[in-house]
Amino acid sequence: MEATYPTLRQVVLDCTDARALAEFYRELLGLRYRPGDEPPAAGEPDPRGQDWLVLRDVAGRPQVAFQQVDELPEANWPTGPCPQQLHLDLTVPTADELRRQHERALALGARLLYDRFDDPEEPLRVYADPAGHPFCIFVAPTA
Repeated sequence: MEATYPTLRQVVLDCTDARALAEFYRELLGLRYRPGDEPPAAGEPDPRGQDWLVLRDVAGRPQVAFQQVDELPEANWPTGPCPQQLHLDLTVPTADELRRQHERALALGARLLYDRFDDPEEPLRVYADPAGHPFCIFVAPTA
C-alpha cells in the first residue's frame, strides 16, 4: 500500500483586524479574495472581515487565511518574552527585486526588524506585518 499524506491547504494567521491584515497580504503578494470574502462597499457592514477571510493565488488555490481573535500578543522577535512562533518566507530572484519589495512592504505598513541585505550568501530582510507577525523576504534562485 502506498503511503498517503495530508496536503497543506493554507497558512492561517490570527489577528485582531482580519480585513486590514488580509488587505496587507493581498497587496504585498498580489493575491485575490476567495469569492464572497471581498471587502464590502464603503459604509456597509463587514461580517466576514470580523471572522475569517481567505486569499487565493491566480489559479484559485488557497494561500493565506486570516482568523479574527479578540486579543493577540505581538511577537517581539528576536528578543523578548513572546517568540515569533511562525513566520512566512517569501523569495525574490535578485537583490534589485529585494530592494523594490522592501520599499513596497514598508509602504504597505510593514516594519523592518532585521536587515541582512549585504549578506553575499543570502541577502535577506525580516519584517513585522501590521499585526506583528514576522515574515522574511530573501533572494533565492527560482526553481
